[in-house]
Formats: sequence, C-alpha cells, structure tokens
Amino acid sequence: MRSNVAKKQLESKTASSAASRPYRIEDQIGYLLRRAHQRASAIFQTGIGDPNITPTQYSSLAKLDEYTELSQNLLGRLVGMDKATMQGVVRRLKERGLVDSRPDPGDARRTLLSLTTEGQRLINRLLVNGPAVSRETLKPLNAQEQKQLLDLLSRII
Repeated sequence: MRSNVAKKQLESKTASSAASRPYRIEDQIGYLLRRAHQRASAIFQTGIGDPNITPTQYSSLAKLDEYTELSQNLLGRLVGMDKATMQGVVRRLKERGLVDSRPDPGDARRTLLSLTTEGQRLINRLLVNGPAVSRETLKPLNAQEQKQLLDLLSRII
C-alpha cells in the first residue's frame, strides 16, 4: 500500500512538473542518443559472437581487415576515436594477440598496425554477425524509417 501511495505522488508530481516545465530530459537529443546507444551496445554484445570484444575494438578490426595495414593515427580517424582512446583499444587488441604493430619504415614517428592470423580469423567470424546485429538494432523501425534514421545520423556526424 505504501508503494502505491508513493507511486501516485510521483505520478502526480511528474504530471504537474511536465505541465509547468517545457524541458524534459527524455525529449533531448543527447538523452535519446545515449539510450539508443545503450540498446545498440547490448544487442552488439549478445549478437556479435565474442563477449570479450567491444564495439570500438570491432570497428578497429573491421577497418584493419578492410585496409590490411594502417597507421594508428589514421585508424583512429577512420573509426572516430581520439588518440588516447585509440591507444587503449590498440593496446588491448595487441594483448589479445589480434593486432601486430611495426614502425613505419618511411616515418619513424608512425606505427603501422595489421591483423595477426588470430585477429584475421576472429574478424572473419564476427563480420558474418554484423548485419544481424544491425538488423536487430533497427528492428522497431520499418525499412523506410531505418534508411531515414541512418541518413540523418550520417548527417549529424
């Protein structure tokens, strides 16, 4: 009984606050993007095929698969990560034996990254699951809405 009274008080307070305040956090773009990201990340973790791989690690492996060898700096730009985040991602991938690095023979300041045999094996397996993860994430939307959302998000970034 006590929880029902508290619930009714909260509902009443919420309703009167909403009427007197036009700003609601639930209607804000940052909040909605964060919640959508949480949902997408949860779907990714359960569907990608390796519980130890993060979306940022997956993106990095996928780009290395696409380009064969990249400087750490360029890889970071291609996957939209700042330098510090990219360093951590690369360090963890190297610790797992998925990525190799070597100095760039043309520029000693630059490190070149490539997939190891194990990294190539893993990304080949995970890339098969990628489309299913995207389909599940976009499932609440019809085909036209899915395309529109992807187009709009591409324009924002």
